[in-house]
Amino acid sequence: MRLIFAGTPEFAAAALKALIAAGHEISLVLTQPDRPAGRGMKLKASPVKAVALAHGLTVAQPENLKSEAARQPLLAAGAEAMVVAAYGLILPEAALAMPRLGCVNIHASLLPRWRGAAPIHRAIEAGDRETGITLMRMDKGLDTGAMLTRAALPILDSDTTGSLHDKLAELGAREIVALLPRLETMAGEKQDDTLATYAKKIARNDARLDWSRPAEELDRRIRAFNPFPGAHALFANESIKVWRARPVMDAGQPGTVLSVSKEGLRVACGSGALDILEVQKPGGKRLAIAAFLTGGSIKPGDRLL
Repeated sequence: MRLIFAGTPEFAAAALKALIAAGHEISLVLTQPDRPAGRGMKLKASPVKAVALAHGLTVAQPENLKSEAARQPLLAAGAEAMVVAAYGLILPEAALAMPRLGCVNIHASLLPRWRGAAPIHRAIEAGDRETGITLMRMDKGLDTGAMLTRAALPILDSDTTGSLHDKLAELGAREIVALLPRLETMAGEKQDDTLATYAKKIARNDARLDWSRPAEELDRRIRAFNPFPGAHALFANESIKVWRARPVMDAGQPGTVLSVSKEGLRVACGSGALDILEVQKPGGKRLAIAAFLTGGSIKPGDRLL
């Protein structure tokens, strides 16, 4: 099939690679403009652009698609369908109407649950036991289109957003390759809007640990915000990122350090406690708790905020 592909991060790059490997003709790749990254803040191409250039594909990087001039490359591509995955730009109705078979979005949740920008983070944070991939026909709404297929995946107690992202990227890539040969004959299933939830974009303040909350909830937040933006707490006026922890049965004033050992830094929560297992100081590396505690700067009775 002759396709336009629109996407930006690693999640989308996995789907683009799969479509290329399956023999589809990618007549145009849309991705966001290069952004400053790293300590030098040099412009860096998106993962999707890197894949596209490696395969000699035509790439367009418009700031938006509101004007006819910006949409001209889509018209010139002559594609039968457009596949969209984590593109990050709004597609106006004029763009959605261009391909004969419409636009298919690869969304990382079981819609209508977790429409929006951060479905993987929010599913872990909420304690969902499963998530998955939904392929849907795009319309003018936010992830509101008719569902073409859904594929479920369990969320393990050990899953972080990073690990679940990789599994969902692989699943989405497989699902879109399997779907495209059937696309022309599929009508799709209307979403039940009464069941919809919204996965709002992640803000840094979302990842601040509130020790008055239950230990199980804080464990989910730590996993949900790993690798971005990293759950954090304050100790001695310094922000410390917490990358890995384990909820345990114990009690004390929330935020109080109950015990210190190479097995974990135990901190009391609103109910239960957390054994903190991996942390990071500003500008430092991730450290197992035994290495972090070498200096002896934290002791029982201290408080984390």
